[in-house]
Amino acid sequence: MDPATRTVLDDAREQLAQAIDVLGLGPEVFGMLAAPRREIAVSIPLRRDDGSIEVLPGYRVQHNTSRGPGKGGVRFDARVDIDEVRALAMWMTWKCALLDVPYGGAKGGVRVDPRAYSRAELERITRRYTSEIGPLIGPENDIPAPDIGTDEQTMAWMMDTYSVGQGHTVLGVVTGKPIALGGSQGRAASTSRGVVTIGVEALRHRDLGADGSTAAVQGFGKVGRGAARLLHQAGLRVLAVSDVDGGLFHPGGIDIAALEEYVDLHGSVVGFPDAEAIDGEAVLMADVDLLVPAAIEGVLHAGNAAGVRARVIVEGANGPLTADADRILEAAGVLIVPDILANAGGVVVSYFEWVQANQSFWWTEDEVNERLVHRMIKAWREVTEYAGARRLSLRMAATCMAVERVYQAHEVRGLYP
Repeated sequence: MDPATRTVLDDAREQLAQAIDVLGLGPEVFGMLAAPRREIAVSIPLRRDDGSIEVLPGYRVQHNTSRGPGKGGVRFDARVDIDEVRALAMWMTWKCALLDVPYGGAKGGVRVDPRAYSRAELERITRRYTSEIGPLIGPENDIPAPDIGTDEQTMAWMMDTYSVGQGHTVLGVVTGKPIALGGSQGRAASTSRGVVTIGVEALRHRDLGADGSTAAVQGFGKVGRGAARLLHQAGLRVLAVSDVDGGLFHPGGIDIAALEEYVDLHGSVVGFPDAEAIDGEAVLMADVDLLVPAAIEGVLHAGNAAGVRARVIVEGANGPLTADADRILEAAGVLIVPDILANAGGVVVSYFEWVQANQSFWWTEDEVNERLVHRMIKAWREVTEYAGARRLSLRMAATCMAVERVYQAHEVRGLYP
């Protein structure tokens, strides 16, 4: 397939096909697991603050619910399309199965650039989107969460809109909520904490300790910012970071605390005085031990993968490496930890939040973090043992483990009718 026309869904399906082949399950199983179980496309009419009307497209996809209700984020981004949402929903299925969380995979999104809309407009978008997908979601059906362009306030609006329709407050319909509305302690940093936990384990796997190792983080947003902070706290020197506007480099390591203060004031890493300004893509090519691509999918591809100098890549974003990049970097001896393992901390603590909301019993932040780290390290060990025993890459091992668990659930439940 021409790389120029290849989509993220093509990559997701190729990974599934490879896992099916390794497991020897056959084309019928591929056909069953490649297709989403349910999906909806909605139109979201918006009255803007100036009185004009525009219509935005939105989507919700439930890829698989054999192991439990759907689970997955809601993305507000100008690049959202149905194939992207399908791919992300599929990866959520594997992620939940790999971490042994009793969910299936789902995903949602609205094609909108949230930076171009007021807070009041974003609330109207969120509430109308929630009402349109309302028949599909619920604490026993499909539980949305924040993703790119959405946050805990978005989840509060979604929870309130759904609850109004039900006639009573339903805390468990979404996760990633504010603490005041049943959110979990530790949820905000959970994906970042999971990425760093796995990153440190991966460095040890390559006989590199955290103290004195170097890192680069592409994407100083919801996941990357927390990852940079926690990597610094773990003893690594973060030499390079970037956001959508540009990048920074400092050979002695960037002062992450000072950078966070700067970003809070200025909204971007660009212009930070205590580091050299570089092109955002140059961060991906930094000469470091650990690279964390933590922004969007497809940032490493056939055109730039050969320039990567990191020894270890831990995928903080969903699908940041294309299939071509994966092959190039695997051949070069780079250790790649796939997203369905590396960034699973968010869904693990979303599960914890859902359990707490359903039981109306809340855990401390220390309890949440301890349980998260335990789950992440357990999954890391299972994947590395599986990969070593079968001589597979970590991505293929993780995908095979997840696909096998989902297939077993299908087998035990049987086909209806």
